[in-house]
Amino acid sequence: MIIFTKKKSFSSLFYTLLFHHLSMKKTTLFFSVVAIVMLLTTCAPGGKNAINVFSLQDDITLGKQLRDQIAANPKEYPLLNKQQYPKSYQHLQRIADNILNSGTLEHRNDFEWTLHIIHDDKTLNAFVSPGGYIYVYTGLIKYLETEDELAGVMGHEIAHADRRHSTANMTKTHGIEAIFAMILGKNPGMLGQVLGGMTGKLGGLKFSRATESDADEQSVYYLAKTQYRCDGTAGFFEKMMAQSSQQPPQWLSTHPSHENRVNDIKAKAQAVGCSVKPSPNQKLYQDFKNSLPR
Repeated sequence: MIIFTKKKSFSSLFYTLLFHHLSMKKTTLFFSVVAIVMLLTTCAPGGKNAINVFSLQDDITLGKQLRDQIAANPKEYPLLNKQQYPKSYQHLQRIADNILNSGTLEHRNDFEWTLHIIHDDKTLNAFVSPGGYIYVYTGLIKYLETEDELAGVMGHEIAHADRRHSTANMTKTHGIEAIFAMILGKNPGMLGQVLGGMTGKLGGLKFSRATESDADEQSVYYLAKTQYRCDGTAGFFEKMMAQSSQQPPQWLSTHPSHENRVNDIKAKAQAVGCSVKPSPNQKLYQDFKNSLPR
């Protein structure tokens, strides 16, 4: 998650739905846990090989439930009407398609990857729920200056879904044994602990440094196969650094510092050898901004 300014925690909604769904999937998850315990002993933190007791279908089902909850709460999530603002959605679909069709996503054909624009000019945020449901705030679109920057942020958020960070982090945070016990009904107090402890400092889905860094890295790989500058995500953080107050040292923060993220993203782009030249889409991006409600 990049940044989130809503008072109500998005993670609270997500994890409430997750554990409601979990209670309906005891048998499947029981055997998933057994298989993982037997077959996996070590995993890369936050990456493709992280242990995850949840299935792909779990991600999809949870994403759909979350989508329905968001649609049912227009006060908190005022979604832009697709029929009223077709040009806005066409622009966003164009950007998303460039990333999704880059040939670099593991679950391009497994998830639905639907688009939603949230009409909130005060919130600089985008998120992609499990299963590939993409949400971008008008505030972020208007705040950013280039399409490369928005493509970078979207690539980062798409990576969270494609790499299944939410459910992998859930597995890592609470441990296979704890989840196993909860599935068997031996730890009924765990649900309350999870729901009370998963809210991030700024709200939103709480990801670890490892998963944030992994999403930053994946955004470079995604954009390297598109027309966008592959370090586009760094542009967002550079803009934030120029306009925000001083951050605490990285070791005091859950997330990597903006400066370190910029340096890491640019170093990865150099290592990959991909283009860091601006894309020729500046006029299109301005048209995108102009298509949004004032």
